[in-house]
Amino acid sequence: MSAINFVIIGYGGMGSYHAHTLMTEEKEKINLLGVYDVLDKRHQAASEKGLKIYESFEAVLADETVEAILIATPNDSHKELSIRGLQAGKHVICEKPVAMNVAELDEILAVAKETGNTFMVHQNRRWDPDFLVVRDLYQNKQIGEIFQIESRVQGANGIPGDWRHLPEHGGGMLLDWGVHLLDQILWLVKSPIKKVVVDFSYVLGDKVDDGFICYITFENEVKALIEVGTSNYTTLPRWYIKGYEGTGRIDDWDLSGKLIRATGAEDVSAPKPIQAGVGLTKTMAPPSEEAMEELTFPEPTAEYDSYYSNVHDVLRKNAEPIVKNSEVREVLALIDHLFELAEQ
Repeated sequence: MSAINFVIIGYGGMGSYHAHTLMTEEKEKINLLGVYDVLDKRHQAASEKGLKIYESFEAVLADETVEAILIATPNDSHKELSIRGLQAGKHVICEKPVAMNVAELDEILAVAKETGNTFMVHQNRRWDPDFLVVRDLYQNKQIGEIFQIESRVQGANGIPGDWRHLPEHGGGMLLDWGVHLLDQILWLVKSPIKKVVVDFSYVLGDKVDDGFICYITFENEVKALIEVGTSNYTTLPRWYIKGYEGTGRIDDWDLSGKLIRATGAEDVSAPKPIQAGVGLTKTMAPPSEEAMEELTFPEPTAEYDSYYSNVHDVLRKNAEPIVKNSEVREVLALIDHLFELAEQ
């Protein structure tokens, strides 16, 4: 089947990443015609890469050869650009977060339904190798049923860029990295949320959050801790997961870490007390060697297609989206709720 003719709206960091990494990996299915951006320097950069330059958004919409647009602009512009694209007969792929709130997303989805054009959101972290490992451990129970999941990203560079510092543009870490981590955890744990607590950080002096810690308890009793930090000069593991038969730790995106499982062997030596500070402890002593074994992480593979391969099949073969709008809406509704909790 023929490739889909795309134009990218917003040729910044993510827009150019789509252009020269994600789309080129599927060049038989995605044909990038050109780009539009409000900054001349980005037009120049795109032109140097051999891409066609559109002088206005209206010019993109008027081009009948354009089938679909990717929106990679600041968060507060997503709703307007998406609706205009859909009304002009284009399919629309939008970067995360899809909108500033659920009400905006519902407006977009109503227009998509009215026009019959496809609207999809790019949630690329469902393809991260570290997440795929955790997903495998959760589903296949190599360390037993998992009952606690800790998911963190931490850095020490503060809030990046310019508009991400501003609330009117949808700045802050909950709408930046939080969208990814919440999407992962809600897609992983297929259970309604029973309780949620959040603590935002404003230590860097911005009007938007520079980090947060969120505690989620699901109805199936799985508990998750989601943390994003931008003032961490030493970091905690990317993932820490506890199962009834073992524990896993993934330190970073390079998949360093450990996976330890109880052997279940009988008649193992009892733990011996160890010196702990100025006292002794048997409770916190390590298990005997015969009581545990170290496993290798499962291969980080996805049983689903790449994002743009799926986009192609959705538009050409009426396939099911991997990232469903109902799932995107669930994440955004949770984000709305977390902001409401903070105001209370």
